[in-house]
Amino acid sequence: MSYIKPPFRHPDLPINEVGYSKKDYEGAISTLCAGCGHDSISGAIVQACYEMSIEPHRIAKFSGIGCSSKTPAYFLSNSHGFNSVHGRMPSVTTGANLANRDLIYLGVSGDGDTASIGMGQFVHAIRRNLNMTYIVMNNGCYGLTKGQDSATADFGSLSKGGSTNMFQAIDLVGLSMELGATFVARSFSGDKTQLIPLIKAAMSHQGFAFIDVISPCVTFNNNVGSTKSYDYVRDHVETLSMMDFVPDKTEILVDYAEGDSKSVELHDGSAIQLHKLSSGWDPTDRNLSFDRLHQSRDKGEILTGLIYIEPNGSELHSVINTVNKPLNSLLEKDLMPSMEALELINEDHR
Repeated sequence: MSYIKPPFRHPDLPINEVGYSKKDYEGAISTLCAGCGHDSISGAIVQACYEMSIEPHRIAKFSGIGCSSKTPAYFLSNSHGFNSVHGRMPSVTTGANLANRDLIYLGVSGDGDTASIGMGQFVHAIRRNLNMTYIVMNNGCYGLTKGQDSATADFGSLSKGGSTNMFQAIDLVGLSMELGATFVARSFSGDKTQLIPLIKAAMSHQGFAFIDVISPCVTFNNNVGSTKSYDYVRDHVETLSMMDFVPDKTEILVDYAEGDSKSVELHDGSAIQLHKLSSGWDPTDRNLSFDRLHQSRDKGEILTGLIYIEPNGSELHSVINTVNKPLNSLLEKDLMPSMEALELINEDHR
């Protein structure tokens, strides 16, 4: 089977505002298992970038190792990309981001790549508020090495082989909030209506935007007893809100009754419009988000939607006060201090 898509296309394919068709945001044919949730996430990324009219060369995509980290080959083939070693995607992305702040950074990872070998790098990317969208394709198992339980597999869940998981799960959503992530969301690979607006909002957010996507592994973890299976997620999902992404050039109109909707403005002037399904919900209230997350866990629910957002956070470049010009474009004359500056430095040491 060839993994290369045919080069021909219909001459009348619709194009977006920057002149690209949806095909320009696609990649090679997927070699993942048929029905894998990861392919649905790849499709949502393609659709989100197409609808946002982002020029593909402005996006830099990064990944580590695992089934999820193979997916950048299947989307945004005209974008920059780097496949790092296992668990090291956050540090590579940090270096690239510091070198060129003008690109849009998208990292994809898995529950093994993030919650196990890459945990140390994951937490530091959060605490630094690195300006990137970080998507975890969470299936609760190691699909490339025959389906062993990962660190996000729930306590007591049954593997396909019939063994019971004896260890408590790492909740990446709760962890990212505890560490101060400024955008936290969870979704389901089978719900593009929710996932696409979340990706759009995450890519417009200035700072670390984390999306945990439950993505069932049809080969090793879609069995009865798995809390990451299609049937379990559909039976236990609890959606916080219906949402839509509103570009900054579009007037925001609100039809809902007072108290039933909330428009959260993002740094670039765009907004995410929320229609609340949970009473009293406010995604900008961190304590409320924690409480609702704990309540859903106690009930065995899988909470999805925009769980928390900090509209006024400072991303890494603002924190360390870098120049607005990308560092990789600075010349020697820009970096060499003047004689006056050197004299001031020398005076401090006399």
